[in-house]
Amino acid sequence: MRMHRKPHLDRRLLSCSDILLVPEITDKNMKNAVKEKEYLNFSQIFGNENNIELEIGCGFGSFVCELAKRNPNTNYIAVEKISNVVVSAAERAKREGIKNVFFLNCAAEVLPKYIPDGIIKKIYLNFSTPLPKLGYAKQRLTHPRFLEEYKLLLEKGGIISQKTDDRDFYLFSLESYNQSGYEILESCEDLTALADPENIVTEYEQKFISCGKNIYRIIAKN
Repeated sequence: MRMHRKPHLDRRLLSCSDILLVPEITDKNMKNAVKEKEYLNFSQIFGNENNIELEIGCGFGSFVCELAKRNPNTNYIAVEKISNVVVSAAERAKREGIKNVFFLNCAAEVLPKYIPDGIIKKIYLNFSTPLPKLGYAKQRLTHPRFLEEYKLLLEKGGIISQKTDDRDFYLFSLESYNQSGYEILESCEDLTALADPENIVTEYEQKFISCGKNIYRIIAKN
């Protein structure tokens, strides 16, 4: 179902411009667009040299906002390509007075255009769209083509933490990590039963748990 454009979207995006970075990509060919680097100066943006972690597909921002509040000495970049969605995440961060999270309104494919190599300590992939049809495999955020991109962004020994409710996507991801040379630190098939006190339950996660679904988690090391 197509999402209706939020009322006053442009004005709301503008009101969040202090924490919402909206790249202007004139070249719609992602491969070409990423070649011309426009690195963001995150030391200047955050005003410090703290470690940086990245959530790709932040949705309405509940996870990254809670994570940022729990870890005020870590910087967070939250990525969401849908303007209609990221505006709610940015508004939430502003409403809650969170100072250590900034948002990128762009697709995952172009992150190397804006993020310098080797500066990310950890990447979070929370309930990415599994895209089950075989023809869409290359669009999955754990396809090897993306995992190679993340290797550029991550520092040596950096971590990817992934959660999904889709077992096939979980198995596909495990295979992709292995194929791309990542070390699997954890592969959990029932995160709810594990009762990890550090786990932040997202909106989607709570919905899936309520439906009786298992939550799968993979933690992989670069």
